[in-house]
Amino acid sequence: MSSSGSVTPKVTFDPAHPPVIEGFSPTSQRFRDESFKDKLKRKIGENPVVPLGCLATAGALSYGLYCFHRGNSQRSQLMMRTRILAQGFTVVAILGGLAVSAMKSPRPH
Repeated sequence: MSSSGSVTPKVTFDPAHPPVIEGFSPTSQRFRDESFKDKLKRKIGENPVVPLGCLATAGALSYGLYCFHRGNSQRSQLMMRTRILAQGFTVVAILGGLAVSAMKSPRPH
């Protein structure tokens, strides 16, 4: 059964040559070749507040679970509330970093 309106691609997709999309520039080769450790260092350098928020969140969670295990429910509740504050701080830090990087990036004319 053949249809008269069948769609056939004019050009086949070649993964070695990605399509050109207006307004989009793929990541440079420099970032593709960096190791995990190098990328982590670069990301921490770009926004050092986010790892602090992550550590604060993990610390509050860990200590809260420890207090819960030991039966200190008041301290456990306090640490769970502290964890929520630390998570909020981390989200605000991420959004702030995105805003700063958006303001720094050159805009096309």
